[in-house]
Amino acid sequence: MKRALQGRYVEAAGAGEVFRAFVPSALPPSPGVDWTTALRSRFDAALLALGRLDAVTDLLPNAALLLYSFVRKEAVLSSMIEGTQSSLADLMLYELDEQPGVPVEDAREVSRYVAALEHGLQRLRGGFPLSLRLIREVHEVLIGPGRGARLTPGEFRRSQVWIGGTRPGNAAFVPPPASELDDCLKQYERFLHDEPESTPSLVKAALAHVQFETIHPFLDGNGRVGRLLIAMQLASDGLLREPMLYLSLYFKSHRQTYYELLNAVRLTGDWETWLEFFADAVVDSATQAAASAKQLLELAASDARRIEDLGRAAPSALALHRSLQRQPIATAASLSAATGLTPATVNKSLAHLERIGLVAELTRRQRGRVFSYTRYAHILSEGMALPR
Repeated sequence: MKRALQGRYVEAAGAGEVFRAFVPSALPPSPGVDWTTALRSRFDAALLALGRLDAVTDLLPNAALLLYSFVRKEAVLSSMIEGTQSSLADLMLYELDEQPGVPVEDAREVSRYVAALEHGLQRLRGGFPLSLRLIREVHEVLIGPGRGARLTPGEFRRSQVWIGGTRPGNAAFVPPPASELDDCLKQYERFLHDEPESTPSLVKAALAHVQFETIHPFLDGNGRVGRLLIAMQLASDGLLREPMLYLSLYFKSHRQTYYELLNAVRLTGDWETWLEFFADAVVDSATQAAASAKQLLELAASDARRIEDLGRAAPSALALHRSLQRQPIATAASLSAATGLTPATVNKSLAHLERIGLVAELTRRQRGRVFSYTRYAHILSEGMALPR
């Protein structure tokens, strides 16, 4: 279906020049999405994959342990799209009280993403609606304290931003001027609340993501907040109770296509190709997340049986093993705090786990030694190589 430009250009002035900024039309698209048999079948597959992933939280005994790691995986991947050079291991080391050798600012940024997602989901579970107010709260947590007024955490922008280029006049894309933001955001919130008409949840998440990235309401962090909102939307509408879906892996692997499709929607109204991409991303990500969950739990069960063969040392070693499923990179001190075992018992248990090949020491030093639940961490990190 051929559509016109999905919005209008307005003239704006700043930095000594006059330029054109894009103001998107309100959602839903007009004319409506052309639901071909192929597109509908893609969304049916996406909903089925999401349902299977959601069932993981019921069927698997250690889903809560997995969730901790999955949230962090999405945080690292989403931040990588923005150019952050921090791995999952870096984040976990940072959370162990800023271990030496970790790129601290990048890891801190990823840690704030985790906190922002957890804040948003906690508010939703408490009955707070997905709204502009909640989006501002999430942004404030994401940007974090100490960044100063320059990035205005928790506030919608009051000045022009642009994407690509050195100024609005040579930018790849110029979002709406600040004077248009209020109206754009009110219409965006109405769409989230199914006004003027109801939109199926997964379709709503896909359409709303493009609209948020187009409005670009903050001075910084728009990409990360936009991806956070997908998880929050799915949780708010009951499609996925826990944020076990890491769409950012697919977006990172298809980064160029991702940006091209966002732009194609704005310029040509090609919502259908974007929706196909989004549905494929959900199928791929949900299928991979469910497979990873199964792999991790099978590994944990197999390793638990090996630990049980340790005899009298087994109970303490099993306690460490459970803690390592939540935090597969840890120090003896953090394991002692998590399990309540004495440092001496933790060190003895770690020695047993090292001896049977479950755990490897990463540091080779006397104090503050760092250990990895090696195979578990490897499965979690699949597909997460840092960009070259």
